[in-house]
Amino acid sequence: MARETGPDFIEALARGLDVVRSFRPGRRVSTLSEIAADTGLARPTVRRILLTLTELGYVRAVERGYTLTPRVLELGMAYVNSLDMWDVARPHMERLVALTGESTSMAQLDGSDIVYVARVAVPKIVTLAVSIGTRFPAAATSMGKVLLAALDSAELEKVLAEPGRSGINARWQPDRVALDKSLREVRAKGWALADQDLALGIRSIAAGVRNGDGKVVAALNVTVHAAETTVDKLTGEYLPLLLHAAADISHDWALLDTAPMVIRG
Repeated sequence: MARETGPDFIEALARGLDVVRSFRPGRRVSTLSEIAADTGLARPTVRRILLTLTELGYVRAVERGYTLTPRVLELGMAYVNSLDMWDVARPHMERLVALTGESTSMAQLDGSDIVYVARVAVPKIVTLAVSIGTRFPAAATSMGKVLLAALDSAELEKVLAEPGRSGINARWQPDRVALDKSLREVRAKGWALADQDLALGIRSIAAGVRNGDGKVVAALNVTVHAAETTVDKLTGEYLPLLLHAAADISHDWALLDTAPMVIRG
């Protein structure tokens, strides 16, 4: 195959990958002639590449030609297994920011606090500075409400019993009755709103992000300045985009959870 190459380009490696890519859906077994025609390589070259791939375990010779082996999956899974959940989430977060023009973050629970674990920000002046590792009281944030609402009764009791370590004095400090009422509303709606509960001027909505088992393991939010964005706009325009992004991340995390791990003995 004709291609523009630099001085460090390894043509033999490129030809080997061309041969691997020539195996396509609907043709489980390929002959040497078919592979040569698909790749544009000479038959002797294709033969040597196939013999090498066979010796490495990526190709198997069968009665009427050659077929790939499951070991080829290692090539793709090396990429998948190198990712972590935040790498997977980031493109969706960037798309959400592009659609809303507002910052988005992800957080997880740590005791009665939330801890920011991922963030895509836009340059705006806000009351409280946020970065990866920032802690806030969970009950006063939209992400915290989502995460608390996902806990069962025993887990919730345990979490709320832990003293916060954020050092933030939230505007809204509910008693247990008010908090339970708020969490029931979150469970019913599937998302949470925090309207200046944490600090004056900060308004946000959040939704849960699930792993492959369907468990909420993180929360995703959109944060706005209260003077610029009304609750109606936040819940009417931005909420559907947020829910879509959270669902997309959950879907990709489920795929990541089910990806086979390559174990070498």
